[in-house]
Amino acid sequence: MKPWTLRPARDHGLTPGERLRSHGREPGLGSRAVAAGWRTLVRAYLGAAHGLRVDGLEHLPEPPFVMVANHGSHLDALTLAAALPRRMAANAFALAAGDTFFSNAPVAAFAAYAVNALPVWRRRTTAADLDALRARLQEDRAVLILFPEGTRTRDGVMGPFRSGVGALVAGTPVPVVPCFLAGAWAAWPPGQKMPRPGPMRLVIGAALRFEEVARDREGTMRVAAVCEAAVRGLGTVSR
Repeated sequence: MKPWTLRPARDHGLTPGERLRSHGREPGLGSRAVAAGWRTLVRAYLGAAHGLRVDGLEHLPEPPFVMVANHGSHLDALTLAAALPRRMAANAFALAAGDTFFSNAPVAAFAAYAVNALPVWRRRTTAADLDALRARLQEDRAVLILFPEGTRTRDGVMGPFRSGVGALVAGTPVPVVPCFLAGAWAAWPPGQKMPRPGPMRLVIGAALRFEEVARDREGTMRVAAVCEAAVRGLGTVSR
């Protein structure tokens, strides 16, 4: 039996503004209650407006794991988080573009406490940031929701995956769960102010494992390529 040790919260000592934008932000009772209420509303909306169908929930392993999917809409992260069983959703974090969702305090507060998002800063995310996320994923037995294209598609066509997912999981026992979300781009494409009703379907595939893959450039690119191929394959199933 390991000796009990006290570990301060990762966001201990940060100002409220710093805490919102920190990868180490830890949800308190209040924020967990807000997130749970928001997930209930999102599930109700997705069912009523989009008739959301979810296939493959049996493929979800026990946390920690990373969910990766195609990215066409602001509905994507909400849908993946809402699809998780409640016992997993409470410790699920979506990685969101910092320049879009954490650029001002009101939007950052909504992203942090309603969506449970953690910021990823385009062109400013460092190796240390990825190391911190990698450690948190395993230590907290968390679920990370990630869109490896890096941005939403502008034409509905899935783009190539970047290697960040490889930096998170290569050489670890943490599995990656590929997902394909159909209908979200049509419902709320970039440039449209509000979503419109329309059918959506989420297909969840079998978990992928990369414990034997080296965490170097070749290895992380290999992880990205395998994940991309798996997601594209699920896209053919969703038609």
